[in-house]
Amino acid sequence: MAYWLFKSEPEVFGWDDLIAKGDAGEEWDGVRNYQARNNMRSMAVGDRGFFYHSRSGLEIVGIVEVCAAAHQDSTTDDDRWDCVDVRAVKPFAQPVTLKAIKADPRLAEMSLVKSMRLSVQPVTDAEWAIVCELGATDPSV
Repeated sequence: MAYWLFKSEPEVFGWDDLIAKGDAGEEWDGVRNYQARNNMRSMAVGDRGFFYHSRSGLEIVGIVEVCAAAHQDSTTDDDRWDCVDVRAVKPFAQPVTLKAIKADPRLAEMSLVKSMRLSVQPVTDAEWAIVCELGATDPSV
């Protein structure tokens, strides 16, 4: 299993919106960055990810699961753009802020710290465990 981080502005599509979609989940659509798209193309059903509220909040608020492999993004006819579907798995017991992540030297190389603007990012096994620890959430969910 691989781990990822998905960024979304909570005013546009937040954690509560994903929860409302239920087990069917939702397309992670609208991504127009090649690196982020390539990250989604390399995902497998069952991979897990962090749901990160960007712009306002600046915090990881929950765990998601990839529930459909990469496919054409339905928001465009341009076949260069793919997306995956994700579903909410579990909220964090306590959100993990960007400030807390940046303050933890164990996370200094995390893509969230190094590549702030990338909307879909890889997360290492070690980073997954550390962030879950900071969020008081079982990493094996």
